[in-house]
Amino acid sequence: MPNERDELTGTETTGHEWDGIQELNTPLPRWWLYILYACILFSVVYWVLYPAWPWINDYSRGVLGWSRHVELNEEIEEAKAYRAQFVSRIEAASVSEIAADRELLQFTLAGGRSAFALNCSQCHGAGAQGGVGYPNLGDDAWIWGGSLEALESTIRYGIRSEHDETRDMAMPAFKSDEVLDDAEINDVAEFILSLSDSAGDASAAERGAAVYVENCSVCHGESGEGMHENGAPRLSDFIWLYGGNKADVVETISFSRGGVMPAWEGRLDEATIKQLAVYVHSLGGGE
Repeated sequence: MPNERDELTGTETTGHEWDGIQELNTPLPRWWLYILYACILFSVVYWVLYPAWPWINDYSRGVLGWSRHVELNEEIEEAKAYRAQFVSRIEAASVSEIAADRELLQFTLAGGRSAFALNCSQCHGAGAQGGVGYPNLGDDAWIWGGSLEALESTIRYGIRSEHDETRDMAMPAFKSDEVLDDAEINDVAEFILSLSDSAGDASAAERGAAVYVENCSVCHGESGEGMHENGAPRLSDFIWLYGGNKADVVETISFSRGGVMPAWEGRLDEATIKQLAVYVHSLGGGE
């Protein structure tokens, strides 16, 4: 039995009715149907040409045999080949020669930034700002020197590491080693603070000058300028690795300080070590 037709539109109804409202059996627009058929046809062609159906242990390869994995591997190999030409040049050049070559420098800085984030930022901070016991690499205070060559040596051999050529110089623990008594340590701490106009007791600083000359100047210099050769930091600025208030200075003099940085030779390849040296130097504080 044919369904009724709507009196207003003349369209046949589906026979469904809700609260006196009948559903019209309006056909879909032809353009919509054409798009649907085209999509179905496209999907069939795609199934034939490209990998599409998963099997238990594999998948359908498609007539074209295309694979995104193959394409990705080809792109990776191209990138490796492009990178290799720069890596070989970095390995053959000195850090000074790298810095003087604009094209090579650009590649080196990009690689050094990545290597720093992966290997160095955990201690020195993402922005190389450092922290207590970890030097700020963006200022101009360098314990072992801030030239390109000095930075390369520091990264390569480490500080107080297990490498045979590590940079290593121990500061005496003047109290633990019974070299100075508490009064002398107090006085020399005041003198050291006076080098950066931070002393609070002028009389103690004056007494501490003689103690400093006798015990500290051989490494830190007569004016507290420091010495890169033995890793003695400058004492006449406001940059303090372990804190610059009097209690911190007294603690350092009494019991000594000595951070450890690993030797990266053997952990990182030759090119990466040079990239790191050039990158750290570029942060603004290099000599």
